[in-house]
Amino acid sequence: MEALDALLNRVSVPRLTEPAPNEAQREALFQAALRAPDHGQLRPWRFLTIEGQGRDKLGELFAEAVQHKGDASQAALDKARAMPLRAPLLIVVIAKLQDHFKVPKSEQRLAAGCAAHGILIAAHAQGIGAVWRTGDMAFDAHVHKGLGLAENEELIGYLYVGTPMAEPRTAPILNTADYVATWGE
Repeated sequence: MEALDALLNRVSVPRLTEPAPNEAQREALFQAALRAPDHGQLRPWRFLTIEGQGRDKLGELFAEAVQHKGDASQAALDKARAMPLRAPLLIVVIAKLQDHFKVPKSEQRLAAGCAAHGILIAAHAQGIGAVWRTGDMAFDAHVHKGLGLAENEELIGYLYVGTPMAEPRTAPILNTADYVATWGE
């Protein structure tokens, strides 16, 4: 697939099934992530892969977080436990924020976000389905602790990755004039 085609036609694919990407495909996903813009070459990111029984373990961690928030209804717990089961592979994208005289932490967060986007583009280019999810479990301190995040780290999102259950939708064509303006003339 041509690079421009991947950029113009990538869409989120939320309904995913087995199989997960193979080792060669995963290597391409992470190599794409490592090409993200990175002022100062800080490489302000890291990734966790979660699959197999790890997804069940993450579901239990999510259920614990729901309990800590005070909503211990069975429906809420079941929903939390099922969340990681929506794809055969989850990639947790983590920003490793560093004090730097020239590169503010906000820029480092953006770099980690660009790394996540690189994974999504590389997935699309290989015919792999993927969707970026956040929600309460991306910002929960109990979940962060359970995943082993350090104090200087932030969870950017969960990338759910797998085989599309249906043909991905067609990307809408947006009018660039709605988003682009000329300044200074």
